[in-house]
Amino acid sequence: MTEAGTAASSAATTLPEPVRQRVLTLAAHALGQLTATDIPAPLRRFASFAPAKRAKLSASVLGPILETDEHFRRLTAFEVRREHPELGDAVAEGVPVPAADPVEVAALAYLLRPDDWEQRIAAAAQVPVENPRADEEAVHRLADQLDQARTETRQVRERLREQVNELKGENVTLRRKLNEARQRIAGLQTDLEQRTKEAETADERVDAARAEVERDLRKLRTRITELEAVEHAARRTAGQERELASTRTRLLLDTLLEAASGLRRELALPPGGELRPADTVAGSEPDAAPIGRTAPEDDPALFDELLALPQVHLIIDGYNVTKTAWPNSPLHSQRQRLVTALGALVAQRRIEVTVVFDGAELSGPVQLNPPRGVRVRFSPAGVIADDVIRQLVRAEPPGRPVVVVSTDREVADSIIKLGARALSASSLIARIART
Repeated sequence: MTEAGTAASSAATTLPEPVRQRVLTLAAHALGQLTATDIPAPLRRFASFAPAKRAKLSASVLGPILETDEHFRRLTAFEVRREHPELGDAVAEGVPVPAADPVEVAALAYLLRPDDWEQRIAAAAQVPVENPRADEEAVHRLADQLDQARTETRQVRERLREQVNELKGENVTLRRKLNEARQRIAGLQTDLEQRTKEAETADERVDAARAEVERDLRKLRTRITELEAVEHAARRTAGQERELASTRTRLLLDTLLEAASGLRRELALPPGGELRPADTVAGSEPDAAPIGRTAPEDDPALFDELLALPQVHLIIDGYNVTKTAWPNSPLHSQRQRLVTALGALVAQRRIEVTVVFDGAELSGPVQLNPPRGVRVRFSPAGVIADDVIRQLVRAEPPGRPVVVVSTDREVADSIIKLGARALSASSLIARIART
């Protein structure tokens, strides 16, 4: 036992008699609210009693257990506090309640154990035990309650007497209905016996019919076996005939193909080209629609849809993106941050990525460690990055989806004419932020 538990036990043994009686009353009432597993074994036989009887009979056992079993005391305190929420909260929080009965406050303090519980018990001990006026008022109050209880008892007795009379009437009605039900059951039993006999006769007829059906079924099975044998022989004959016809047809086709091939060689005909008669008719052709759906260039959903296209090639105007995303960082830091973020994007989507940086301002070799799957190109001397981007787009075969990320309007317009799709730098920056 802890020091706090020892102090609580010693204080509990010296509780003033009114406080002790009130503690036992509160605990006995709370005992009926606890589950059987939370009630100590010596107290379980009292749990089903009425609260007054429980408090009277369990006092000798309940008091020592409250003193020694800290867990049971806390469960009891929880139930008591739930029954007396306002006063219980005030006592638990150490709030003075001058208008409350000191004995009630001391009993709650003993169970709830706030910091000043010992002082509250000591204060209750100073209250005079005898209070004739209070006793007289209590007697009058109890007398009034007794009269009220007697009146309620008479009313309850009268209601019960009326209910008994109603139940007697219902009993007579139920007995009559029971006799009628018995008569119906007897008639149904007679009908059941008759129907049972008819069913037995029907079963005999069914057995005879089943035997006859089985004989017919055996005959049919024998006939089916014979027909299957005939069908198998016919199928084998038909298969041989189809195989012979196929062989003849194949020989005929081979002969025709060899004859046509020899005729082509003899006439020296050129192989067929891609030009068709409809291609010779003059007319203007429409421009090809851009890949992906029509949407603003900074639409975040559009960027993911384009990356999901098969064999898509993502080409990025490097400094156009980095100077938008990290304008205050050095160039070497901008380049490394971009290719690192693109490496994570490549790992997720498995796409081909090429980053083009303008190499006109470079004074020497560039130290850069691009992740796997990210291709980095610097424009050669005298060539700007925009031209390299256009060359990359032209190098792709027609029909392959190509997406170029650049806010440069001139670059965007030129690659759209080449069949690529243009996106703004902000769309890539937003996508990288979600990676």
